[in-house]
Amino acid sequence: MSIHLVIPDSVVQAMRIPSTRRQQHLLIELAITLYAQRILPFGKAHELAEMDRLSFGRLLGERGVERHYTQDDAQDDISYANGG
Repeated sequence: MSIHLVIPDSVVQAMRIPSTRRQQHLLIELAITLYAQRILPFGKAHELAEMDRLSFGRLLGERGVERHYTQDDAQDDISYANGG
């Protein structure tokens, strides 16, 4: 299942984002917001943002978003570090 959002033309035109970067920018902002509100876990948030884990983690730090670190996150990190 996927969701397609409709953003009114007047809103799109008011965005101060180059048209070539709008979709990517909006996905990143949505991912950050959903992660910050604990709606999405880190793995799914970086997937939504279409960013690798390291880059998304750095971006969260730059934005001052506190990292939510759970047991599952620790297991994912250990698995990732072991090449799996």
